[in-house]
Amino acid sequence: MAVKSRHQCLIYEGSPARQLAAVAEVVRAKLAQNWRCLYLNSPAMVAGMRSYLAAAGVDVALEAAKSSLMLSSERHHLDGGTRFDSRTMLSSLADALRQALRDGYDGLWATGDMTWELGPEKDFSQLLEYEWQLEEFFSTHPELEGICQYHADTMPESALRDGVRAHRAVFINQTLSVVNPHFLPPRPAADKAREDPRIAGFLHDLRKRPQSPG
Repeated sequence: MAVKSRHQCLIYEGSPARQLAAVAEVVRAKLAQNWRCLYLNSPAMVAGMRSYLAAAGVDVALEAAKSSLMLSSERHHLDGGTRFDSRTMLSSLADALRQALRDGYDGLWATGDMTWELGPEKDFSQLLEYEWQLEEFFSTHPELEGICQYHADTMPESALRDGVRAHRAVFINQTLSVVNPHFLPPRPAADKAREDPRIAGFLHDLRKRPQSPG
């Protein structure tokens, strides 16, 4: 079932470039709606996003100069440059949202690659708790929308399961998001629920699904 949700996950495998066109279309639409857009990823992916945005008709240089579009590979949220700190990450997001509203935007739309955000240590043990905290933040800040990107080739299956559990909706492409039947509200007894065998099939379908309409 198609759904509109402000906190979505995108799960895919193969070349990261396969989802750039769909994400670029979302960015283009949000810019047109007077939202500031924040894209967090590796330098190579930031360069790729610039190209796809230009192909989608976005004047990247102009939007960046206005700070409407923020493409970044900075990871200031990492403790000591290597260890993921969820509190710092959430604080940075809150600051970015407040600044966007102060600057006259109607909201902040953000997306980032979760493996990249977690840093070189790739400690996925914090992932579910972080995503639950993020879900709570989204629920109390209607001016915030975004997509958490999960590249299956760079993450263990357990992390993908956690990613699914923490999002109410799954991003399929720029025109379609679906209700996540495996969403788990924050902080119940999650360990047993993570083992639900139905998630394996759900994840397989998500990884194989095309990222663009048709």
